[in-house]
Amino acid sequence: MHTLLNRLGLTETLSGVGSGAWLPGQGSVVSAVSPIDGRQFARVRCADANEYDRISGSASEAFLKWRTVPAPRRGEIVRNIGTALRRAKADLGALITLETGKIRAEAEGEVQEMIDMADFAVGQSRMLYGLTMHSERPDHRMYEQWHPLGPVGVITAFNFPAAVWSWNALIALIAGNTVVWKPSSKALVAAAAIVNIAWRVLRENGLPDGIVNLVSGDRNQVGKRLLQDPGIPLVSATGSVAMGREVAGIVSRRLGKTILELGGNNAVIVTASADLNLAVRAIVFGAVGTAGQRCTTTRRAIVHESIFDVLSGALVHAYRQICIGDPRESETLMGPLIDTAAVDRMQVALQIAQAQGGRILYGGEKLSGGIFDAGTYVAPCICKADPQMSIVAEETFAPILYLMPYSSLDQAIAIQNAVHQGLSSAIFSNDLLETEAFLSCKGSDCGIANVNAGTSGAEIGGAFGGEKHTGGGREAGSDAWKAYMRRQTCVINASGKLPLAQGIRFQIDSQESQ
Repeated sequence: MHTLLNRLGLTETLSGVGSGAWLPGQGSVVSAVSPIDGRQFARVRCADANEYDRISGSASEAFLKWRTVPAPRRGEIVRNIGTALRRAKADLGALITLETGKIRAEAEGEVQEMIDMADFAVGQSRMLYGLTMHSERPDHRMYEQWHPLGPVGVITAFNFPAAVWSWNALIALIAGNTVVWKPSSKALVAAAAIVNIAWRVLRENGLPDGIVNLVSGDRNQVGKRLLQDPGIPLVSATGSVAMGREVAGIVSRRLGKTILELGGNNAVIVTASADLNLAVRAIVFGAVGTAGQRCTTTRRAIVHESIFDVLSGALVHAYRQICIGDPRESETLMGPLIDTAAVDRMQVALQIAQAQGGRILYGGEKLSGGIFDAGTYVAPCICKADPQMSIVAEETFAPILYLMPYSSLDQAIAIQNAVHQGLSSAIFSNDLLETEAFLSCKGSDCGIANVNAGTSGAEIGGAFGGEKHTGGGREAGSDAWKAYMRRQTCVINASGKLPLAQGIRFQIDSQESQ
């Protein structure tokens, strides 16, 4: 562990606050405990209120310089950050696995997502397009342009400690903003390693401190201070619905902007015409990947009654093949949950499901013996359920898959949409009319709707986000960059006269009497 941290420029006792160089960290001290074995591997000194103010001031000061750097040059800096991340891919992946319990393939995939996001941002830096409009007034030109917004706050969750930062930060950087990152207290070390890499690139390019900032700390000392900070015009927050409500309430009271990526209760509809082999593979990956701790995790499978028994049997068979264990081992397909509290929440949810009439078809138990004695390992669960069960409408951040039969496609879509969350959705069908209905305005009400592909594995080129209690925000691709900039509509008058729009006549004698 010492060697891994050393290669990433860190030590076992480290600061979690800085703007290009580390500050002492005068706030609380957080123990970084691996869910793999329950052992502490680092201690992180967090910020206090005064240090937050220093970080905020540094970000604001650096913004005044960074915004004047031409966007393609900003893109080149982000390209260099991506190259540096690529060099550190194996070490960062190993650290993410250690800190969050993700299997090694998923952890390295998350680092690759940062690298890919850097490549995407480089291209976007040359495409911050505005529109030209025809004016109704003679000899006038009208157009819109986009300007940097200011320091952007980014709050991330433990389940994607690297990728979500990159979706926000790398786009914010090419847009001319500085970034203030508050990571989850359960993934502070990975955050420190990432900013350390970015700082090195910025220094090598002669850029000032304050462009990329890290500020770890508790809700009262740091979190609320960030939300209340008038110097942060935009806060992008990923987390629970409850957290999103708090973020939105505080930021909106000062008329700031938010991007919210909150809960997901994602469903897959499997029709009678579906390729069942394809559907089973997608459902298993979607439900079990990251131990059921993705916002895009498949939590509900809505299956046509004619194939329900066949599909449920195939899923149980597939679940029996899943190797659960140390995520550092190549054969492991599912590692631990993030902590013992997450295991407890899963057990409570399953007790409620059974009390409400659900029937467990496979798994769900807490595992013990050997490495499992860390208390963070469970068997992924398949539970036959009724859509009217209230627990089905809740997002339990654990590998629980609720199986529900349906008779008509309209009924299946209604079941899918009858939850408060609206992030990701999928249908498996080889019937064109079924897939078109699913994608129509009468179909899925989610921000992501896939056909013959699962709910997880969103590509960075598309805007990521959802509707309803998922928050409505969009990150990463498409035109999500616009959220990180301010739009300005401009009119240039070359007529020598002052005609007004809508034909309004308003004349005064502007010549001073002689």
